[in-house]
Amino acid sequence: MSQTIIAQAETPTEAPAAEAGHGEAGHSEGTAAEGGHGGGVFPPLDTATFPSQLFWLVIFFALLYVLMSKVALPRLAKIFHDRMARINGDLSKAQALKEETEAAVKAYEKALADAKAKATTIAQDTRDKLMAEVDSERAALERSLGKKIAESEAQIAKSRAKAMGEVDKLATETAATIIAELTGTTVSKTAVAKAVADAVKG
Repeated sequence: MSQTIIAQAETPTEAPAAEAGHGEAGHSEGTAAEGGHGGGVFPPLDTATFPSQLFWLVIFFALLYVLMSKVALPRLAKIFHDRMARINGDLSKAQALKEETEAAVKAYEKALADAKAKATTIAQDTRDKLMAEVDSERAALERSLGKKIAESEAQIAKSRAKAMGEVDKLATETAATIIAELTGTTVSKTAVAKAVADAVKG
């Protein structure tokens, strides 16, 4: 029993010593580890970590590819297609407006040409009608003037003949009177009239 008590008394003393030795060993190991870490290779350049780095790099690019192919690229494609559709629609509208404008210009030019042709035809018809009326009125005026001139000439001729007859009669009477006063003889009016007529003709 005395041996048992002695063993129990010795055991606590050995345990702290063992713990102290263990603590010193751990402290020395930690110091060594810290010293090794402080003088080691930069982790991204450590060849021992390359496999894990490549693994995570592959995973990252795979996720990036999935994200781009499933989200970003479809959105970009949709934006591109929408913009192209809008541009094509605008081009189609512009082409339609251009065609409508050209059709309107052609219709205007045709209407203008038709109006000019119609105006020319109307002007020609009016001119022809006026010329016909003028010719008709001129012909009527010429006929009227010709008739009046003929009547005037006939009246003048008649008046002249009458005047000449009066002149011949007056001349015959005057000549007979003068002869009678100068010669004291009476001459027949027939002889005097013949003499006056010969004098007028000569």
